[in-house]
Amino acid sequence: MRVTVSNLTFGYDYRTVLKDVSFKINSGDFLAVIGNNGSGKSTLIKCILGINKIPPKRIFLDDIDITEYKNFRNVGYVPQKFDDFNYEFPITVNEILQVSRYSKFTENDKLELLDRVGILELQNENINNLSGGQLQRVFIARSLINKPKLLILDEPTVGVDKENVDSFFKTVNDLNRNGITIILITHNIHESKANLSHVLSIHNGEALFREITRRDE
Repeated sequence: MRVTVSNLTFGYDYRTVLKDVSFKINSGDFLAVIGNNGSGKSTLIKCILGINKIPPKRIFLDDIDITEYKNFRNVGYVPQKFDDFNYEFPITVNEILQVSRYSKFTENDKLELLDRVGILELQNENINNLSGGQLQRVFIARSLINKPKLLILDEPTVGVDKENVDSFFKTVNDLNRNGITIILITHNIHESKANLSHVLSIHNGEALFREITRRDE
């Protein structure tokens, strides 16, 4: 999926959070959005997801204005916090995917997806028994269940141990190689093992966009 942001300015009440932000990524690109807390990273993502209401001609997904975009099944989102789940409730990995999927997603599709993200053997596990890294993969699987063209990950490795962080980035890099456009929000790009194509640095609402050389894998 192509993502185009053009001269985007956005604020809350009288406070401007994003100031004239512009960038473009093409299908299959891997963008890291970096910046300190309060820099505007999450605000930008909420604009791309259509949560923040913005004027026309500011954001386009596959050349469709976000104000007219309807098919958000094409966009997968993994938030930093999963506030919509009660972890005390005895729900399994399978059950999470069941309530998230649409009718065309078959049982074979589900098994293939679980295998793809490395948690096939966990499908019947209660989520309370999972490690942070395993739980992160469950929610990546949930975000992929409608076969999105764009995957947005918000600080996905917070609280995850190093071994699972390495495994996580291997999974995400594989997804990107298979054609999914990825936007990764992170505090520290130097700790990331993502095979990035572009970086957007946000500081006090202003953005600097640059292309970087991908690693050979």
